[in-house]
Amino acid sequence: MRFAAPAAALSLCLAMTASMSLAGSEAGPDPRAAALIAQGQASLAAGEPQAATDAFEAALAVDPGYTPIFIDLAEAARQQGLQGKAIRYYREALERDPGNFAAISGEGAALVEKGALEKAKRNLAKLQSLCGDECPETVALQSTIARGAPARLAVESKGDGAASN
Repeated sequence: MRFAAPAAALSLCLAMTASMSLAGSEAGPDPRAAALIAQGQASLAAGEPQAATDAFEAALAVDPGYTPIFIDLAEAARQQGLQGKAIRYYREALERDPGNFAAISGEGAALVEKGALEKAKRNLAKLQSLCGDECPETVALQSTIARGAPARLAVESKGDGAASN
C-alpha cells in the first residue's frame, strides 16, 4: 500500500512520455530532411531515379525515424526496375507502420511487376479489409493487378514453359 501512490504517479509519467514520443513521430521530418525529400521527389518526377535515391538516402541519414522516406526510396527503386529492393523498402516501412496503405499498395504493385500476382492479391485483400474498396490505394493496386505482369515477364514464362516440352 505504501507504494501504490508512487507507482501510480510513475505509471502516469511513463504513459505521458510514451504518448508524447508517439505524437512526435507523427510530425513532419527534420527541415533538412524535408528539403532533401523535396529534391528527391523533383528528381523522381524528372525521371532521374538515381539522383532521387541519393537525395532520399541523404534524407534518411538526417532523419532515420521518418518512415515515409522508405516509400520514396521504394518508388525510386521501382523506377530503376529494382522491384526486389523496392519490396524491401516497403517492408521496412510496414515494419515501422503496419497500417501504411501506401506501403501495402506499393509493395503489391512491385510484386505484380515481379510477377508474383498471388502475393499481390493478398496485399489487395489486406487493403480492402483495412480501408475498403474505394480507398485510392486499393483502387490503384486493383488496376495494377488487372493489367497483370509486365509483358517481358509473360514472354519469359512462356519461353520457359515451351523450352521444357
